[in-house]
Amino acid sequence: MNKQIEKEIIVKAPLEEVWNRWTTEEGVRTFFAQDCNVELRLGGKYEMYFLKDAEPGLRGSEGCKVLSFIPYEMFSFSWNAPPQFPDIRNGGVHTYVVINFEKITLQETKVRLRHLGWQEGGDWDEVFAYFDNAWGKVLEWLEKSMVDSFR
Repeated sequence: MNKQIEKEIIVKAPLEEVWNRWTTEEGVRTFFAQDCNVELRLGGKYEMYFLKDAEPGLRGSEGCKVLSFIPYEMFSFSWNAPPQFPDIRNGGVHTYVVINFEKITLQETKVRLRHLGWQEGGDWDEVFAYFDNAWGKVLEWLEKSMVDSFR
C-alpha cells in the first residue's frame, strides 16, 4: 500500500526565502525547531532537536539525513518516529518526507509536503496519525513565520 500524508499550503513569501526556511539552520530555527543540525548535501544531517534536555537519541530527529534535493524545487529527508514510539523509532526503518516548492508569484510560494514510507498496523498507525496532525501544524508555523517576516 502506498499510504502517505500529503499537506499543501501557499505562503506569502518569495520562493528563495521559503526554500531557505527548510534547508538552512537559520531558516529552520524560524519555524520548525529552535535547535537543529542541517547540512544541505546528500547524506547531510537533517536533525531537529525538540527536547534539548532529553538523553541523546531522544531529542528529536537525530540520525535523519538529507536524501535528495533540486534547489528551489524539491527537498527530501529521512524522518523518524517520536520517542513515545520506541519500537518504531529504534526499529531501523525511517520514513521519508518530500517537499516540493512552486513559485506562484514573486511573493507567493506553494509548498507541498508528502510523508511516505509507512508500514502497516500497530504503532505505525498511531505514528501516521501523529504526523498527519503534526505536519499541518508545521506548515502553519511556516506560514506564520513568513507573515511575521514580510509585514
